[in-house]
Amino acid sequence: MLVELRIRDYAVVEDLTLALGPGLNALTGETGAGKSIIVGALSLLLGERASSGVVRVGAERASVEAVFDVGGREDLLGRLDTLGYQAEDGLLILRREVAAEGRNRSWVNGSPATAGVVGDLGAALVDLHGQHEHQTLLRPAQQRGILDAFAGSVEAARDVARIHARVEELHRLLESREDRLREIESRSDFLRFQLDEMDGARLVAGEDQELEAEVGRHEHAEELLEGAGGVHERLYAGDDSLADGLAEVRTALAKLARYDPALLEIGQLLEEAYHNVNEVGRRMGDYAEAVDHDPRRLEAVRSRLDLIFRLKRKYGPELADVLETAQRVRAELAELEEADHDLAELRAEAAALTKELHAAAEALTVRRRAGALSMSKAVMAVLPELGIPGGTFEIHLKELDAIGAGGAESLEFLVALNTGFEPMPLRRIASGGEMSRVMLALKSILAGVDRVPVLVFDEIDAGIGGVVATAVAEKLAQVAREHQVFVVTHLAQLASRATGHFVVEKDDAEGLSATTVRHLAGDERVEEIARMLGGDPGSSASREHARELLGAEA
Repeated sequence: MLVELRIRDYAVVEDLTLALGPGLNALTGETGAGKSIIVGALSLLLGERASSGVVRVGAERASVEAVFDVGGREDLLGRLDTLGYQAEDGLLILRREVAAEGRNRSWVNGSPATAGVVGDLGAALVDLHGQHEHQTLLRPAQQRGILDAFAGSVEAARDVARIHARVEELHRLLESREDRLREIESRSDFLRFQLDEMDGARLVAGEDQELEAEVGRHEHAEELLEGAGGVHERLYAGDDSLADGLAEVRTALAKLARYDPALLEIGQLLEEAYHNVNEVGRRMGDYAEAVDHDPRRLEAVRSRLDLIFRLKRKYGPELADVLETAQRVRAELAELEEADHDLAELRAEAAALTKELHAAAEALTVRRRAGALSMSKAVMAVLPELGIPGGTFEIHLKELDAIGAGGAESLEFLVALNTGFEPMPLRRIASGGEMSRVMLALKSILAGVDRVPVLVFDEIDAGIGGVVATAVAEKLAQVAREHQVFVVTHLAQLASRATGHFVVEKDDAEGLSATTVRHLAGDERVEEIARMLGGDPGSSASREHARELLGAEA
């Protein structure tokens, strides 16, 4: 529900706040007072293009703000959450500012937003019918949704959309897989050559480093043999070895420790040094005996390193990269070998889902055709009551070449307003009043299923009066039992049925026109209804007639 509309420095409006209630709200006033300007300001929140020309003379910017109660609208609350906004206490505040010069700005609940976001949220809450271009019923997607709601085929439509999305996903996957496999197949011979080259080398992780170390040992075998032997002799095997010298010192220190136990700890350190020198000396002897200078082995190692170097240069830079490349190529070739089976499974799944999609779309079409016929009859039954006696309404369903997310057909609402004329798309109705009455006819039969909570009708009373005006008022009151309705009207019959009545007035006293709005009640409302009836608002007869319309006692 639209709780409050605030307008500042917009056209002839200086500062206006309109507090609306549930049910039918009527806006009346003299011609030229600025009633449609208020509707125009509201249209900014529904995506109307902002023009600096709407800024009041002398002001820097115009602003329009609407406060909506969206409690219970889980769909909208979820959408707000997705966009990163929170509806505090169930309230949603949309605001747009239009600058006389410079940048225009928009907000959702006080946080900056794009005009597009504000417009989308506004369109989900307000359906405006009249001379403006925001009527949601003019959009094919909205018309499809309305027919599905009327026909009870919302779930069937969702099933079609869900299955279609999965079919499209499978087709994209198939196309991607086929493109990928064609690419692999086009270079499969080269991939096999690469894999044979790498696998044929029987590479082992880290072997290049081990082989390089082995080359170093072979190339310096003489130095290693001589050096290791010398260390062995000096530490362990020689006549005057370090091990023998340490043994003598160890014995001398052991004797001293018998006189002073404090030397035992030092003796332990020497004992460890003695054993370490012996161990190193023995190991260096073993190493010297193992040193092998084998020219043939050296040549073999160098040859192996050369092979690894070539592979690293082609597939590296490191041996680990070569091994990783081999694994990747192996996986690509395996993918090619498994392709027939995988593609067959995907094609089978796509075929099964396509069959399911056709069945679901066919069932949806049956429901839509039945619903379209029933809905057309219902609308046509209402049109004469609303001053369109020769009017016809039909829903044209056109079969598509291929099933889409919306089903197997496109659809469009068609209307003819005069006898003998061919029905044409709803969007081509020229008269704002006629458009509004057609919309009212639709809304009167869709009131229970339409999700847009606020309906605004501008110019709905153009060219009507008498019995038709009464019928239009009755329909508006009927729709207002399911929606909040805001109507701009010149008809007393409409205004008298309102649960909230507001009058628009223009003040030219200070040399610059300013539009204001007052809520009417009691005698003020009687006087306004009397004025709208065309008589003398001050006469007792006019006021009596107004009271009769209002249902008040004389």
